[in-house]
Amino acid sequence: MTYQILLFPLLAGLIAQIIKFLIKSNQQNFNFKNIVAYSGMPSGHSAMVVSLATIVGLAQGFSSPLFAVCIILAIIVIRDALGIRRYLGRHGKVLNTLVKDLKNDQVLEQKYPHLLEKIGHTPAQVLVGALIGFLVSLIGYWLL
Repeated sequence: MTYQILLFPLLAGLIAQIIKFLIKSNQQNFNFKNIVAYSGMPSGHSAMVVSLATIVGLAQGFSSPLFAVCIILAIIVIRDALGIRRYLGRHGKVLNTLVKDLKNDQVLEQKYPHLLEKIGHTPAQVLVGALIGFLVSLIGYWLL
């Protein structure tokens, strides 16, 4: 039973990351760096934390303290993906544009690295990731 609590969330996250490469709208090239990509459809973060909460609820009970901790963790991670990281991506885009617009100043290009612009998720990406996580744990629990 204990291995399921570790295995299913990792599997859900892996499935979500693999799906990112199969969806052309994410525009991600096959690169080992992109295996842990922050953004895109679906959200791997949401898949993992929802899978964790689901399998803990099924294995330990939905009234267990561990399930409550998993729900709080899921709320924090999903809120972060929808809020702060998405907001930081917008900041990165603006700062990259400013550095590009001031391209005559070579000091700017050398001193300020190109920032990530896509590090958050849309609500749809989070929802699909959460659904993947829920289904992986539910199906895995029933099969094992």
